[in-house]
Amino acid sequence: MGAPNDSNEGTSLMADMKLALYLPNFRDHVTIKELEDLTALAEELEFDSIWTLDRIIVPEASDRGEMKYPFGMMDQFPLQMPVSSNGKWFQGWPLIPWLAAKTEKCRIGMSITDTPYRSPGVFAAECATIDHLSGGRLNVGVGAGWMPEEFDAASATDIFPRRHAHVRETIEICQGIWTNETFEYHGEFADFAPSGFGWEPVQKPHPPIFMSGLVNPKISAKKVAKYDLSGWIGIQDTPEELRVWLEAIGEELDALGAKSVDELEVSSMCWFVITDEPTDQTRNGKLTNLLSGTQEQITSNLIELKEAGMTMPLIWPPFADVPTSKTLEDLRVLNDEILPAVNAA
Repeated sequence: MGAPNDSNEGTSLMADMKLALYLPNFRDHVTIKELEDLTALAEELEFDSIWTLDRIIVPEASDRGEMKYPFGMMDQFPLQMPVSSNGKWFQGWPLIPWLAAKTEKCRIGMSITDTPYRSPGVFAAECATIDHLSGGRLNVGVGAGWMPEEFDAASATDIFPRRHAHVRETIEICQGIWTNETFEYHGEFADFAPSGFGWEPVQKPHPPIFMSGLVNPKISAKKVAKYDLSGWIGIQDTPEELRVWLEAIGEELDALGAKSVDELEVSSMCWFVITDEPTDQTRNGKLTNLLSGTQEQITSNLIELKEAGMTMPLIWPPFADVPTSKTLEDLRVLNDEILPAVNAA
């Protein structure tokens, strides 16, 4: 967790930045062996955590650039996914218990679990079991989803207009099941009498919950504050964007008299590749080359992101064109050379 900043003779002492691997289970073609090699390296390098991506479908309409909304409902992206509908990728949720068995040190999670695709009670109980399988290393990321076509495929069409409410109920049900021997809930998406769900999680009071944030800072900020969540995860956030999000979250925390924003784990999913030649570093919103550039460019950008409040970037290998062998090499450079320079700055 990110520690509050202290001061010593006018110098800010920030906690060291940590690294997390965003496992590329969603790309045009990926194999279990590639995921296994990346996982083994993250474990060897003692990354903080390994996360999978939640993607149920790619609509055929995406191949034609005819999706209903761009990725994450973010205007800078096209009406097309970066993976084709006939791509060979793996579902993120079944990989979590696999990661529990493949690792001993790294924490594990899915960024981000779209809660409307899952029954809240079943999801909470499965998370508790996985927390036991991993020896208490589960992180739980939650979000609302954004793709109507995917809601259709997940038999959740009717939830789409109320998806943010579904996230709220899922958080309440998870926290209730995880901290009580029996629990009841009476809401819009779940209505059940007092029931037991088996073992509570290993972690007390429960596994850390991370809230996603792609478009609306206020929606995420209110949930982070109200439910005392442990972290926030964005995507391709520039230092300027990061400050906007953290200001919104800080305002909500202050209004409730809750913990400081400095106590949150602040993450962003960032595309990563080390290049031989410098890349264009012009600020371009979500399309900015934050962690795509030379070693020197990436070092500089990570220093800026750390100063803006990021505690743990989720390192996202490219969707295509970069072999896993290259990513493995880049991850070693990132861990052994770039990260120490960032934390020494």
